[in-house]
Amino acid sequence: MKDVKGKVAFITGAASGMGLGMARAFSEAGMKVMLSDIEEGPLQAQVADLKAKGRDVAGVRVDVTKKEDLDAAAKKTIETFGKAHVLCNNAGVGVGGKSETCDLRNWRWCIDVNLWGVVYGLQAFMPLIRSHGEEGHVMSTASMAGMYGVRNLGPYNAAKYAVVAIMETMMAENKNTNIGVSVLCPGAVATNIGSSTRNRQQEYGGSAVPSDLDITNDALAQGLHPDVVGKQVLEAILKNQPYIFTDPKMRKMVDSRFRKIMSGYDWADTCDSLRGAQQGSLQRK
Repeated sequence: MKDVKGKVAFITGAASGMGLGMARAFSEAGMKVMLSDIEEGPLQAQVADLKAKGRDVAGVRVDVTKKEDLDAAAKKTIETFGKAHVLCNNAGVGVGGKSETCDLRNWRWCIDVNLWGVVYGLQAFMPLIRSHGEEGHVMSTASMAGMYGVRNLGPYNAAKYAVVAIMETMMAENKNTNIGVSVLCPGAVATNIGSSTRNRQQEYGGSAVPSDLDITNDALAQGLHPDVVGKQVLEAILKNQPYIFTDPKMRKMVDSRFRKIMSGYDWADTCDSLRGAQQGSLQRK
C-alpha cells in the first residue's frame, strides 16, 4: 500500500502488546482502526485513550476461537467505517510443553487461538478487502518459533509454523494482486503473553497461573517495546515487506535450520534407497 491515510484496519489482540502498538502506529498515520480483544475492560480503556488523542478508532470484543465473533466483527467494521483495507491477525497465546506430554486442552487452546483465529480472520475479512478493488494488506503474527523449533514449546511451535505456511501460501496466491501479504515473526517483545492463561476459556480448563514451561513475562520484559513493532508493521505494509523480523540477531537460528535442511538434500543425493528410483516432480508453475 502506497498510502494508508483514511484506510481502515482491523486488529485482533489489540488491547495490549503488539496489537496495541499497531493500533497506535496505524491511527497516528491517519488510519481508521477497529481494535478487538477478548478482554472487554482493557479494550475499551485503550479505545478511549486513543479517542482522547483524536484518533478515529472503535472497539469490538472478539474471542478469535469463535468464527461467529470474527464474522460479527467484520460486519461491525463495515458498519462503522464503510470498508476494510488492512487485516492484522495478531491475537495469540503462549503455551509451553512437550508435544507428547502437554495437556490436550492446552494443545487445543493453543491451536484454536493461534491457528484457527488466523483462519477465521482471513475468511471473515479477505472478501471485504477484495470487494472494493482498492489496495489492501493482510498480516498475521507468527513468531520466531515459526521459523525454528524451540525446546519445550511443541504446541506453540506447531501453531506458529502453520501460520507462516498459511501466509507464505497467500504470498504466492496474491503476487499478482493489489493485496500485500506479510508474516510477523517477532523475537522477544515486552508483551504480557506470558500470562495469557488468565484469559483461557472454560472449555480449555479456565484461567490459571502460568506453567513453568510457558513463555514468561519476566523473560520478555527486557524485549523490544511493542510500539516499536507497531511502527515496524506499518512500515512493512507501506513497503510491501513479506517477512517482518524484529530481532536481526536471530537470523543465526534460521541459518542453522536451513543448513540442516540442505544437509538433508546432500544426504538424499547419495542415499542408497533413492539410487535409480523413478519419481515425478511436485514443482508447480
